[in-house]
Amino acid sequence: MITTTKELTELCARFAKHPFVTVDTEFIREKTYYPQVCLIQLASPEEAVCVDPLSKDLDLKPLFDLFQNKQVIKVFHACRQDIEIFYHLSHQIPVPVFDTQVGAMVCGYGDNVSYQQLVNDFVGISLDKTMRVTDWSNRPLSEDQIQYALHDVTELRTVYTKMMERICAQNRLDWLTEEMADLVDPSTYEPDVDTLWKKVKVPLKKPLTLHIFAKLYAWRERAAQQKDRPKKHFMKDEALVELAIAAPTSAEQFSSLRSFPAGYGKSDQAKEIITIITKAIHDDPTTFEQPVQTKPLTTKQHNLAEILHLVLNICADNYGVAPKLVASVSDIHNFIQTGDAAFLTGWRKKVFGDAATALQQGKLSIVYDPILGKTILR
Repeated sequence: MITTTKELTELCARFAKHPFVTVDTEFIREKTYYPQVCLIQLASPEEAVCVDPLSKDLDLKPLFDLFQNKQVIKVFHACRQDIEIFYHLSHQIPVPVFDTQVGAMVCGYGDNVSYQQLVNDFVGISLDKTMRVTDWSNRPLSEDQIQYALHDVTELRTVYTKMMERICAQNRLDWLTEEMADLVDPSTYEPDVDTLWKKVKVPLKKPLTLHIFAKLYAWRERAAQQKDRPKKHFMKDEALVELAIAAPTSAEQFSSLRSFPAGYGKSDQAKEIITIITKAIHDDPTTFEQPVQTKPLTTKQHNLAEILHLVLNICADNYGVAPKLVASVSDIHNFIQTGDAAFLTGWRKKVFGDAATALQQGKLSIVYDPILGKTILR
């Protein structure tokens, strides 16, 4: 276990000599807004270690410097939360990055393939997950816990090297570029607080009501960040919706709201909410967000979408790639309604875009071949 800055500096100097390093973290997030890292596992092709970020004698700067070394690929599995941790600690994103979950999609796995399955398929062993619910913040960690944690990076070395061999043999390395770019984009880990509400589905149709909800949602997000507490500890989404609809501008008006206890209207938090709502009501209406008016597919368009999904699955199966990596439901709907979609360019065009266009133009048929025992396109 690495517990001092000196040890970490020496380790990172050794790791910098290798083409890649595998990385994983153990963290807790139940009581905080940001994930709290409790253990960092690292492995080069020659050694594997655990780093104790809770040690008072440890400065993680040598590790952050290694993460900025562009000659060393940082390999993760399902890395978004890991990268979020390092970005929050250092305000930098590890580069370059390879995510074996994304790589697995290029190799034909589904979009949520587990690390255990990849280890089973690429390494040929079954991982022991009996310590999955361990509280990694407790010290000292036992030797069994450390060895258990190391498996998450030691086996990842083999998964990565074999996966890269397969991807390169199929000339699909460029397929990963777009997906990896999203993973190293700072906006992925530091989104605009004022627009986060757009990711929430709410039954609000009036522009003013939606405007109030947006302001309250941003208020809650900032409060949670500042106090480093889960945002739902401040207020649940349902309560924000109720506030947006009722729009209370006095303490007395809180008494009729189901989401708030008696006397809440006199609290400091209620006063903040009243101020936010009152200001929102008097904002310039031309600045209000308009409710998204999604145009539903017609019956004929819905039928075409169903056929396109079938074509997508056939194309993805032919190329041995996960369908979701090629096109989403919204991509297909957008293609039907506007004639535009991301799968009409780049490698996706060859895999699916050309077939989708041919189908729409009546130049493609779908048949079942009894000899091959599968559905084919022609």
